[in-house]
Amino acid sequence: MIESLTNPLKAEKRPFNMIFLGFLYSSVALFISLWIFRDHASLVMVFLTVMACIPLVYSTIKLEEKKDLYIEKESVLLKEHGKALEFLMFLFVGFTLSFAFWYIVLPPDIVQNAFSIQTQTILQINANVTGDALLQFGVFTRILFNNVKVLIFCILFSFLYGVGSIFILTWNASVIGVAIGNFIRTNISNIAETHHLLIVGNYLQIFSLGLLRYAIHGIPEILSYFVGGLAGGIISIAVIRHDLGTKKFEHIILDSSELIILSLVMLFIAALLEVYVTPILF
Repeated sequence: MIESLTNPLKAEKRPFNMIFLGFLYSSVALFISLWIFRDHASLVMVFLTVMACIPLVYSTIKLEEKKDLYIEKESVLLKEHGKALEFLMFLFVGFTLSFAFWYIVLPPDIVQNAFSIQTQTILQINANVTGDALLQFGVFTRILFNNVKVLIFCILFSFLYGVGSIFILTWNASVIGVAIGNFIRTNISNIAETHHLLIVGNYLQIFSLGLLRYAIHGIPEILSYFVGGLAGGIISIAVIRHDLGTKKFEHIILDSSELIILSLVMLFIAALLEVYVTPILF
């Protein structure tokens, strides 16, 4: 039922509403996972969230592939793709806010079950980034290489499964949400211990800092994955429609190649921000 709440045309007209839809999808998935699959909730909630998104994402990719067939001018085509990318990004933001919110408000024992694998993933991430340009060049190349691998998986999953990239992106949303939630929850606890009370102003400041810390590099990084996933999905739909060997397919390949190049550029910018900007600010 919840997967039929919107469609690509409605989403393009009101992209901001996708935040609330993403929050709803992931919240329902979380509580169903805790209710039925409590010991494996951290992974099952990702799958259930993806299942709710499949009709919307698949319809979106089909719509974008159709645009490739009748829009010749590349600048106009990229602008049209931008409408889909905008509401998909808001959907991702909804996922992230939902996971962060429930990480903050749920009791510790439930949080441990609901986000166990995401927490382990975060603990494995190398956080030793100082912002020193010379010392951190190796960190920059490693982060960029890892991000490119994720991008390749997004393109490959979209090509093979049509909407496969949404799984990787939903998983990333859960990890980022847990990271934000942990940052906020830890700092709230520190303030409460220091001042023996929780000041509303401090809470809002911590919440804002938690979002900003990951949004600086996270927005271009996640957007690049969406762009790559869209490119792979468009090619997949074109192959399904048997457009191989036609001029239309050549146009689709050209458009998808431009999207992939754009996603690589955004990944490079995101890696620069993550290594050299975020550590300075936080």
